Amino acid sequence: MASVEEILCKLETADNTTKNKLENILVDKGTEVVPELVDKLQNVKGIKRGVVSMALIRIGEASVEYLKKAATSNKDFEWVAKYLISEIQGVAA
Repeated sequence: MASVEEILCKLETADNTTKNKLENILVDKGTEVVPELVDKLQNVKGIKRGVVSMALIRIGEASVEYLKKAATSNKDFEWVAKYLISEIQGVAA
């Protein structure tokens, strides 16, 4: 199984179908990759940022704790974390 880093590297050249498959792989990895995804989200840009964000939203409630932690230690990330948490809790409601 590919690492999160390998998946993100593949996104650089991915078409939409491949992008969706890679997102699904991240989601299938589940809660164990949430800390790494939250960490990556603070540094990646463009398509990678979108895919990581969607993966965290789809993984759901398990992402919230890590997003909150990241927001408290990185003020520039706070609005992103709040947005994703609202999406997760909106989906769960």
